[in-house]
Amino acid sequence: MRSEYRPPAQPRVTPDAPRGTIWLYGQHAVAAALANPQRRLRRLLLTEEAETALAARLPKPWAIAVERTERGRIDHLLGRDAVHQGAALLADPLASPSLAQVLERPGPVLVLDQVADPRNVGAILRSAAVFGAACVITQERNAPEETGALAKAASGALETVPLLRAVNIARTLIALKAAGCWCIGLDSGGAPLSGGALAERRVVIVLGSEGEGLRRLTRDTCDEIAGIHMPNASRGGDRSAGIDSLNVSAAATVALYELARRP
Repeated sequence: MRSEYRPPAQPRVTPDAPRGTIWLYGQHAVAAALANPQRRLRRLLLTEEAETALAARLPKPWAIAVERTERGRIDHLLGRDAVHQGAALLADPLASPSLAQVLERPGPVLVLDQVADPRNVGAILRSAAVFGAACVITQERNAPEETGALAKAASGALETVPLLRAVNIARTLIALKAAGCWCIGLDSGGAPLSGGALAERRVVIVLGSEGEGLRRLTRDTCDEIAGIHMPNASRGGDRSAGIDSLNVSAAATVALYELARRP
């Protein structure tokens, strides 16, 4: 459940992005934001081809006027590494709901203990949407802000799965336990996670950082530690290739699938 992570380059600061706003990009992310009444929209830049594709995905009218532009201008705004598909939307970040509000939603909860890569957080949001998770909780510090890269990896799920930022992960786990949740720290050293054995519980899956895994206090606050059944890794895996664990977003997906198998 670990992977090497290098922080991405800082987003470029331009007059086109006032302080407190973000550029969302990619057709899935932009369409989902346009469809989200909670999202405050500022500017919508589309190439001709992207506007046609977006209209097929989300029929007009939209809540904001289109600024027709060329792909090169979006490259200049976002950087050439951004896979924007000709669509960029300037918007305000979403407001974070309270823990009590998200616990009114059904489904398991995912808690990320210092998961730092926005692409991993985005991929976890996408899996959370697919498997009906109530929310994803990250730490206020040592976790990525809402960014275009995170939204692109989430493929629209940032608009549908609440993303909370907790000041203290251990205290948040205590609050979740007080609300009747069963907190499971995911670690390869634990017994295999069994969805069937958890059929009567509301589960919180806690995942550690890409490099260090669960911190000690986080681990000690969980009700139990469980792992994912990986037959090759249990026999030693291909350690010469460095393959003896899962990326944190892949581990989250497998854990959610296992919970979904409950009768």
